[in-house]
Amino acid sequence: MIKCVVWDLDRTLVDGVFLESDDLRPRDGVLAVLRTLHGRGIVNSIASRNPPGSASTVLDGLGLGVSFVYPQFGWGVKSDSIRRIADKLRIGLDTFAFVDDDPYERTEVAAALPEVLVLSPDDIAGALDWPEFSPATVTPEARRRAESYQEAQERERVSREFTGSKEAFQRYCRTEITIRPATTADVPRLAELSRRTSRFNSRTTALSETEFADRLNSSEHTVVCVNLRDRFGDDGIIGGVVVARGSAWEAELVMMSCRAMGRGVIEAVLSWLGGATRAADARFVWVPLRVNERNLPLRLALIAAGYRAEATREGDAIFTHEVSEADGELAAWVKVDTGT
Repeated sequence: MIKCVVWDLDRTLVDGVFLESDDLRPRDGVLAVLRTLHGRGIVNSIASRNPPGSASTVLDGLGLGVSFVYPQFGWGVKSDSIRRIADKLRIGLDTFAFVDDDPYERTEVAAALPEVLVLSPDDIAGALDWPEFSPATVTPEARRRAESYQEAQERERVSREFTGSKEAFQRYCRTEITIRPATTADVPRLAELSRRTSRFNSRTTALSETEFADRLNSSEHTVVCVNLRDRFGDDGIIGGVVVARGSAWEAELVMMSCRAMGRGVIEAVLSWLGGATRAADARFVWVPLRVNERNLPLRLALIAAGYRAEATREGDAIFTHEVSEADGELAAWVKVDTGT
């Protein structure tokens, strides 16, 4: 599934060359493609061989009406620009497409980053019909994904200038994390997160909308959503947990969007999970997990929360935690809505 399309500027996004023209115009058909991608929750960015610092001049002058996240302007190779965008977005390179009119630039990116889908400007409109560009569901959170990344950029800028502690910054941001029971209306977003998340996802196979609905209707399961907002914007549902309740609690799924990294969300979720387990008079909670390179951040978060990893069959592990009175202690900006 493509999550980000990175565009060249000269003769790709626009007709003409930035440094040679005072009247740049979008290339024919580009606006329609940009708006279609935006409407599907696929974000756009730029990798351009033009003067560093010229991004705002170019984008303000074009007035495309579509946000470009972390645009890269400079004289380096385009593959390095794409890597920087991927690092900022915290998504895999195999979720990127790159559009450039220059065969040399396409060849350079294809050779350096074989996981990236490389297209010419003439290919991109037709590619919109491909499965890679056609998400099964487009939720409200997906439609404002580009805006969320813009808010993240502003949050990062303010954070660099902030001199207080991490907790003080959370208070300054007016962070609000809400953990609440999921409803039927949340199922499309939960299924979308299950498909799209990888760094903070305990499963390697997504749960479908039908599977989420079945667990919502099950007397043996608890399904929760995690919402996040602050003074910069409302990210909506950015995480979820599916628990099979019993003498021990098994978290069949723990997931969180990478956009919530560093904002206290995964810590709140794991503390809530331990506290809810203890409140149900269960002694242990475990999280089965298929170990891979991408879910290292989740594994580190589990270990930091006091979970111990026990290997099972090859590639699998169970992270086990014996609950204590410390479980369920939440920061002041975390709210648990019991639904009653």
